[in-house]
Amino acid sequence: MQFDFKYKETWLHKLNPSFKLMTMVVLFLSVLFIHNINFMLNYTIVTLLLFLIFSGHPFKRVLLILLPFLFIFISSATSMIFFGKGDTTWFKWGLIHITEESFFRGIHLGLRALTFAGLGITFALTTRPVYLFYSLMQQMKLPPRYAYSFMAGLRLIPIMFEEFQTIRYAMKVRGVQHKRGVKGFYEKLRVYSIPMLSQSIRRAHRIAVAMEAKRFSQVKNRTFYYKISFSKFDLLFLLYFIVMLSAAYFLSKQFPYFPITDVRYE
Repeated sequence: MQFDFKYKETWLHKLNPSFKLMTMVVLFLSVLFIHNINFMLNYTIVTLLLFLIFSGHPFKRVLLILLPFLFIFISSATSMIFFGKGDTTWFKWGLIHITEESFFRGIHLGLRALTFAGLGITFALTTRPVYLFYSLMQQMKLPPRYAYSFMAGLRLIPIMFEEFQTIRYAMKVRGVQHKRGVKGFYEKLRVYSIPMLSQSIRRAHRIAVAMEAKRFSQVKNRTFYYKISFSKFDLLFLLYFIVMLSAAYFLSKQFPYFPITDVRYE
């Protein structure tokens, strides 16, 4: 089973994967220390602009990908808004207690979740796994036996999907009917899992033997098919966040959207 999503390659695809990964980790950590909802909103806009404009995927697909993350935003925000703490009550009915403090804190939490999602999906859609592992081996000195093992595991995922479909079609052709309920679910799980597990063990053994024959566990200095290096696009990526986040912080101070500057409840 092959999943082929056509997209246009942008400058984000040309970044050094290790540098992109480290930058994303720093951005993830920085979001945790932002308590100003105005700055958080601008931060989210900066992140989503990068995803919407430079991901290289069609606009309709981008909007489709955003739908579940918008649901995460709504669910995260409403859970804090309806059941958060605060002093200035706006609405109260039963367990639902909406206050001014909980409202702004809920919006802030939803924006934080949306920012995490935007950064993560931008990295996932603009980074080829093969280049990432080659970069980790060359720039981050990841041992080849681990990197190539991960790459082999990724290659096995579509094979496992195909094998699952083959077993499913075979059961359908033979007219196998499973019982309903917990007993039927257990029987179906056993029928599918045993052959798939046995095949996975055989594949894992063949891969292990092949890697041992190629001396993956002994040779430290190896040659690589792909040479991953740094380029001007890495500097552009860094400058984008430095300039845009600086502008976002300045605008949040000069032109705040909300009167509150710290959503933490003392």
